[in-house]
Amino acid sequence: HLQLVESGGGSVQTGGSLILSCRISEYTDSSFCLGWFRDAPGKEREGVATLRRSSGTTGYMDSVKGRFTISHDSDKNTLYLQMNDLQPEDTGMYYCALATSFASCSPTSTWSKVWGQGTQVTVSS
Repeated sequence: HLQLVESGGGSVQTGGSLILSCRISEYTDSSFCLGWFRDAPGKEREGVATLRRSSGTTGYMDSVKGRFTISHDSDKNTLYLQMNDLQPEDTGMYYCALATSFASCSPTSTWSKVWGQGTQVTVSS
């Protein structure tokens, strides 16, 4: 069955970089949204970045624009999140997600998803 497996989290200091990976076990419709979400301490889960592979359209939450980049390697069927200039407020559990049907694709839109298990990112000052 469909599985998403994240890796790449860790602990870094302010200004550091990390690359998160999400291996997707099956190939799915390229029009379906892919995304990264995070659970930050004391906050509800929020959308960080999204990608619609068929169009290349990406979306980012305002606080990560210019610092984070979402991408997908079709040969490896792996979703990535390149995170640069990390800040303490980026700390949280990061989850990748794959839409189960065609829907609006943005960090704030609502879409039915399959989730990975999460990977922890900790940024210290």
